[in-house]
Amino acid sequence: MAFRRRARRMRWLGCYRLGMLWKALLVFLAIVFAGQLLGVIFSKRSVQPERPNPLFSLSSVDSQGPSLGSCRPHTHVMFLKTHKTASSTVLNMLYRFGDERGLRFALPLGYQFGYPLPFNAHRVKGYRGPRVVDFSIMGNHMRFNKPEVEKVMPADTFYFSIVRDPVALAESSYAYYKAVAPAFKRAKGLADFAADPRQYYDPRLRNNHYARNLLWFDFGLDHNANFSESLARRGEAAVRRAFKLILLSEHFDQSMVLLRHALCWPLDAVVSFSLNARQQKGSKGSSSGGLMLSEELRQKLREWNALDWHLYQAFNRTFWEEVENFGRARMETEVTLLRARREVMARVCLRDGGRPVEASRIRDKTIRPFQSGLVKILGYELQLGLDNATSQACLRMIRPEIQYKDLLDARQFPRSPQSAPAAVVVSYKKDLGHPRMTELGGVRVGERERDWDGSWVSRNQTSVLRAGKGPLR
Repeated sequence: MAFRRRARRMRWLGCYRLGMLWKALLVFLAIVFAGQLLGVIFSKRSVQPERPNPLFSLSSVDSQGPSLGSCRPHTHVMFLKTHKTASSTVLNMLYRFGDERGLRFALPLGYQFGYPLPFNAHRVKGYRGPRVVDFSIMGNHMRFNKPEVEKVMPADTFYFSIVRDPVALAESSYAYYKAVAPAFKRAKGLADFAADPRQYYDPRLRNNHYARNLLWFDFGLDHNANFSESLARRGEAAVRRAFKLILLSEHFDQSMVLLRHALCWPLDAVVSFSLNARQQKGSKGSSSGGLMLSEELRQKLREWNALDWHLYQAFNRTFWEEVENFGRARMETEVTLLRARREVMARVCLRDGGRPVEASRIRDKTIRPFQSGLVKILGYELQLGLDNATSQACLRMIRPEIQYKDLLDARQFPRSPQSAPAAVVVSYKKDLGHPRMTELGGVRVGERERDWDGSWVSRNQTSVLRAGKGPLR
């Protein structure tokens, strides 16, 4: 009997303990559930942490664009940056693509590769002999010289460039280079120059290449040669041999679609905001007279730039042949996608509705564009309140050429903190004739320096740059 009572008591105690364990487990689960519920409620009421905007995700469908098939992206690219052809916008795309992927750039010692002299491989910073260093991207201004370029770039490099109607190019060139091109300096306006260019042009004077056949010159050809059909065809053939694709600045979006497919790059790599654009003036305020050129004067400019006119016509035909081969309907679809993507990026990234603004209105002095010539060069202001990842992606799209080049230079050729030079403030000044010296940390620099075109040109901008290091951030 005692044994049975002990067994019943043990069974009762086991059930009691099991019951207590179940009750404890139920209480625990109730507490956990209540905690989660309260957490959700309070998290909705509290400020959410920043999350990266998926707009710039390399894996998103919108950023990739329509399928490119099984091709592999080109990472060895050479762009001949011709003058006044929207080439600064193209260079920004190359900078962004290489920057985001850690590619090595063939960068000039200054900001151009010894222009207007023909390119020499030793103008590349870090060059140590033919193809010793694996450079991926080259795109700063140069006067093209294929044998020397081939010493720097790999054998599988994709070469491309961009051209523009010579009349429009002449108008832009006049506005930018009137202060440095003697032929433009002597003329009262572009109309005056176009009426009789030979009256003002002397081929022996430095920087007059800006005033005649500038495309021909940039491609490394003799821009002062007398025009003949045979000469023009030989020059055209030389360009065709050297370059796999020639774009048109007047049809920029179609050009970007062709370039994207040629390079096998994602859509976002060729979406851009127009950089280095100048402020347009009305006909009354136009200092160049370009808006008032008669058809007769426009024809005279074509004749004066006959070699450029031949190149433009030839590659204009080729361009539309490429579009036909690509498919007109397909091109329209992809251009629509590209423009829609640009509008989305502009809404996310830019203030003032995405419109470019005068440099003086840009509060961040490190992204104010370089000012040159008679016109105001416009830039952009970043939208406020962007998360860090989106802000950096947007900043890459609007960073001016000079500042971006300095940034890439600093990354490829880092200096120790002890050897880094002091910051230099280059301040705005209207008087181009008297350089003002600015001193910071024992470093003195003039507003005028020999760099962009080999002549003395005013910095004439409000910007904070780091001497040899890039923009202050």
